[in-house]
Amino acid sequence: MRRSLLLFGLIALLLAGILSAQLISVKDLSAKMDDENLVIVSARKTSDYNTVHIKGAMHLWHEDLEKPGAVKGLLKSPDDVAKILGEKGISETNKIVLYCDTGVRAGRLYWVLDYLGVEDLHILDGQMKAWRKARKPVTKDATVLESTTFTPSVNADVFATMDYVKNNKDKAGVVLVDVRSPEEFNGEKGEASRKGHIPGAINFEHKQIITEDETLIPQAEMKSLFNNAGITADKEIILYCETSLRTGIIYFALKSLLGYGNVKVYDGGIYEWAATASNPME
Repeated sequence: MRRSLLLFGLIALLLAGILSAQLISVKDLSAKMDDENLVIVSARKTSDYNTVHIKGAMHLWHEDLEKPGAVKGLLKSPDDVAKILGEKGISETNKIVLYCDTGVRAGRLYWVLDYLGVEDLHILDGQMKAWRKARKPVTKDATVLESTTFTPSVNADVFATMDYVKNNKDKAGVVLVDVRSPEEFNGEKGEASRKGHIPGAINFEHKQIITEDETLIPQAEMKSLFNNAGITADKEIILYCETSLRTGIIYFALKSLLGYGNVKVYDGGIYEWAATASNPME
């Protein structure tokens, strides 16, 4: 019996390590800098990247992956995104480490790349702030990678359309989560054509899991916050914000750190929802 308990505990620790490995520390990234398959991606603003960035990091701006049009923030087709990534020198077989300033833009790219089937995918804990604090190598010289081919393997289970949200948001076992601020959720502020939130949604602001040092809070604390909000592992979770930029870091936390099995992002977000006059708002 004791041996079985020890074996179970070892398996649990190994599984926890596999999950948390998606969040990479400055120390661990620094030790992997000579890996030829490693691609470090800065998701910061272009002006910030041009001022200073992690040595060897290339730049990828999330808006370059979005469609032009009346509804802001909608992701281009998988083939179009894959073409851009390939031209940037990113392959689906690379070990990819993402970072930005707060984790928001890195989170957006994490969801996009996970949706397209990248398996060896990570976010730098503490972002640029932690790298600078540790006095690791930085530069202002841009890194340009040789173009390659990105072959997408689309995981449609993590992508929610507006119709999907309409048809499923009120079902038992489904939780619709608005990750914007309480003021946006309550309709006191916002930039969409109509203010407020999608009926039936609960509010869980993405900032709750990010510390002042831009690291993520401990996973036990994270899990407690989610559970207390009714965001539990036994449910289907659909996340949204304005353009789903802020959903990415919550998606990362739920799926890759805590191991939730059914997490989706409503890519159109409140911008798309509000732009359709027949859609109710609260």
